[in-house]
Amino acid sequence: MRATKFIIIFSLLFIAAGCSDTEERLARKADKIHESILTVDTHCDTPMNLLRSDFDIGKRQDYGCVDFPRMREGGLDAEFFAVFIGQGPRNDSAYASARKKALDIFKAIHDNVNRYSNLAEIALSADDAYRIKKEGKIAAFIGVENGYPAGKDLSRIREFYDLGARYMTLSHSRNNDICDSSTDPSGPEHNGLSDFGKEVVKEMNNTGMMVDVSHISDQAFYDVIKLSAVPVIASHSSCRALCENPRNLTDEMILALKENGGVIQICILSSYLKSPEANPALDSAIADIRKKYEAGGALNGEKIREMRSEIRAVQKKYEKLATVKDLVDHIDHVVQIAGIDYVGIGTDFDGGGKISGCSDVSQMKNITIELLRRGYSRKEIEKIWSGNVMRVLRAAEAYAAGKRG
Repeated sequence: MRATKFIIIFSLLFIAAGCSDTEERLARKADKIHESILTVDTHCDTPMNLLRSDFDIGKRQDYGCVDFPRMREGGLDAEFFAVFIGQGPRNDSAYASARKKALDIFKAIHDNVNRYSNLAEIALSADDAYRIKKEGKIAAFIGVENGYPAGKDLSRIREFYDLGARYMTLSHSRNNDICDSSTDPSGPEHNGLSDFGKEVVKEMNNTGMMVDVSHISDQAFYDVIKLSAVPVIASHSSCRALCENPRNLTDEMILALKENGGVIQICILSSYLKSPEANPALDSAIADIRKKYEAGGALNGEKIREMRSEIRAVQKKYEKLATVKDLVDHIDHVVQIAGIDYVGIGTDFDGGGKISGCSDVSQMKNITIELLRRGYSRKEIEKIWSGNVMRVLRAAEAYAAGKRG
């Protein structure tokens, strides 16, 4: 009997050692791949942190998801930093204010990158990204999330491009003057792209700025696909077939994106990867917090911040996040229906993006490890991490160069 127990224990230890050895081999292989390829994340909202006086992107921070040291740890070479402006009123004074806020964010990105010119450099082209990696530095791309700060002025597209923007997400969570949003509770306003929006897409094509279809309505998506002279991107979207969310793309939309030559960059925001499960403990805890604060009547700014802080704390305690495996399930799905050439990664870090196993940029290699575990080759992994989106960026650059003559 003792001999049998010994054999069982020895076998379990042998299996555990074998599993550990396999994981170590995968981790080493992931390291080598990240050293030899360009890795790109097409969306983070870290610039909101750059506006804070206590945030130093050149040093490892204890909050937020992205800084240069953690990018090094995670093997991420290039990041698209988003100039995000939430949707607001649509009048001349509001447009002026939104533009000013956008310009402030552009400046913050440039200032922070220039402050650490030994670590990073602004990237304006696909060639820049590869050169900057060879020089041992981080490539900082810029994208605009929400066309709202353009107002109704087409010249803003060129202005934003000249400041470094290499894509623009046409709308955010509400309709704007360019197009309908996928999540506006009032429903469609333009039934897709507005007439102004059609001119915006053409101007983005002409300047070499990639058109980003994340956040926009299904009809607006199809309008863009029909109109754009060059491939487009979904900078941070996932698959609706796996997670029913209007922000995600249907299989039909993914196939249309393939025909366009574009790419869907899978978002790691948990609720876009996996439908949230019932969580009564979390719901009850949040209800108790709201009840406590609302018992005193109207809330001032400080009390609202305190309430939100407590809510974030209980969310951290009770949340049931999607995993890296769930993320790669979405990558698998795109590969299965459209092919390896049409998928990438756009985390939405610092804008809600976070999953178990990849909660900040230092853990990005865990995605590569899971891809290796599922049998993806180095060449396929390179396409996912950069090849596909850089192909689209090159197409945008080439089309604009041809228009310039």
